[in-house]
Amino acid sequence: MNRKIRMGMVGGGRDAFIGAVHRIAAQMDGQIELVCGAFSSTPQKSKLSGKDLYLPPERVYGTYRDMIRKEGKLPEGERMDFVSIVTPNNMHYPVAMASLDGGFHVACDKPMTVNLDEAQNLERKIEATGKLFCLTHNYTGYPMVKEARELVAKGKLGKIRRIVVEYPQGWLAERLEASGQKQASWRTDSRFAGVSCCIGDIGSHCHNLAEYITGLRVTEVCSDLNIFVNGRTLDDDGSVLLRFDNGARGILWASQVAIGRENSLNIRVYGDKGTLEWEQEEPNTLILRWLNKPTEVRRTACPGTGKTAGNAARLPAGHPEGYLEGFANIYSAFAQAMAKAIDGKPVDDSKFDYPKVHDGIRGMFFIDTVVKSSTSENKWLEVPE
Repeated sequence: MNRKIRMGMVGGGRDAFIGAVHRIAAQMDGQIELVCGAFSSTPQKSKLSGKDLYLPPERVYGTYRDMIRKEGKLPEGERMDFVSIVTPNNMHYPVAMASLDGGFHVACDKPMTVNLDEAQNLERKIEATGKLFCLTHNYTGYPMVKEARELVAKGKLGKIRRIVVEYPQGWLAERLEASGQKQASWRTDSRFAGVSCCIGDIGSHCHNLAEYITGLRVTEVCSDLNIFVNGRTLDDDGSVLLRFDNGARGILWASQVAIGRENSLNIRVYGDKGTLEWEQEEPNTLILRWLNKPTEVRRTACPGTGKTAGNAARLPAGHPEGYLEGFANIYSAFAQAMAKAIDGKPVDDSKFDYPKVHDGIRGMFFIDTVVKSSTSENKWLEVPE
């Protein structure tokens, strides 16, 4: 391609958190540019948000349906190429379906939808339209996560025996939603979040990260979900025992009431030859513990790291890279796949390292099964394929 890929955004206007993250990340490598948006469910706020971003007024829309319809009428050399969806969960499905029907590729925040029926309908729509779909599980974009995945795939840790993955936060330790705080309000409301708050919001990252690094699949779960804050109707804490398809066992703990914890996503993978440890708040470090040799510390962009991890790093060793760059790696891989599609070339999306619709489907099956297990007398439940 001899031009940038053009992005339209739904959501992410004034007072939003994740929209700005997506805009920065998508444009970080110079492959993508923001050309239009419907930034709010309130048309006036959408217009003001577009003005903040210096977009032409005629490319700032009052609704996502207006954006899809009007962009679709523009010449090929001008209209957007894909839609980035950064809304609360309940809007992921209708916006994605309308975008695909309009002929546009889609990038969507996680979880993919609010229920399994929507997720499976969306998968069928993607197959029918032939459009590309990216789910922004951003933690898979970190260089040392990719290093961990490569080490496991090469058998360096031997047969995987146990996976321990955690994501403690403390920001919902009080009933913040009662104050009208936007991020808390929709995440704790089933109308917007779906069947789960904590597991759907951050436990889904744990599940995705464990499967991405190990290449294994969670086959069964036994869960205990909790609501610790009075007046709340969705889980704010949860523990899940895991069984994997190779016989490995695991533990997943996610909590949004762990006072003093920020975004402490971490994972430990134990094999019969070694162990790896990675923490999101220290993302440039991967610790490897071996059976018969000293502990090893690998750092982003240092000599000796694998090619995949090296390609995911942008700066010389010692310069911090993290959350934004992880997101950017997802968008960069998606942009490379879209460039081929836009040029009319066949695209084997398995060759591009970004989360896809099947990752979204697996995430929805996981969330649904964990919620069911928590209230079931038969605690161990199978996670469907």
